[in-house]
Amino acid sequence: MGVNEIVTDPSLLPVLRTSAETLARCQTLLSLLEPSSSPVLSQETLLEVSKQQKLVFSLLARLRGLSRDAILRVRETKQATAEARQEIDRLHLQLQNLYYEQRHLTGEIAACESYDHKYLSLPLIPVEEFLALHPEHKESDPHELMIARINHEHAEREKLEQARQELLKRKQALIAENKKRKDDLANLDQDLERFIDAAKPIQKIFEKEY
Repeated sequence: MGVNEIVTDPSLLPVLRTSAETLARCQTLLSLLEPSSSPVLSQETLLEVSKQQKLVFSLLARLRGLSRDAILRVRETKQATAEARQEIDRLHLQLQNLYYEQRHLTGEIAACESYDHKYLSLPLIPVEEFLALHPEHKESDPHELMIARINHEHAEREKLEQARQELLKRKQALIAENKKRKDDLANLDQDLERFIDAAKPIQKIFEKEY
């Protein structure tokens, strides 16, 4: 695989071209300076060597500038990559926190759904019977309907408790009245016994006379 196939960044392609051109000029310069049959170079060859040297120096200067720019771009790219990595790490941590929060809330929802609510065991009247008594709740959602049924049950139980208290008061009053009557009867029996005891002498007198 060639270098041109490996390096595809447009900003580095000028570096490759300048480097290839510099290499070609250096090879041309070396070919001019190779030993030949004549140890002394001709004036024309010396001029060509000088020309090629100037071109090589110019290309090397340009290559250094391109290399410096490429290094700066690499640093900028590294900085941008580091910042992007930090942002990705931050987003990943945020995503993990959201995942943990979602799992916690899912657990809380499941616990609430499986909780043995006391109102579920209340002996509420059937929905149809409740709606027949309170038709204004026919359009209510299940939550509002359940609250209304519980309030209805609470009100009914308060009425029953009030009735129970009234009956209890009547019962206590009847017990007190019965006790009073028993006490009156007991007193009457005692009075009657005393009357009989008091009448015995008179009864004996009548018995003697007759």
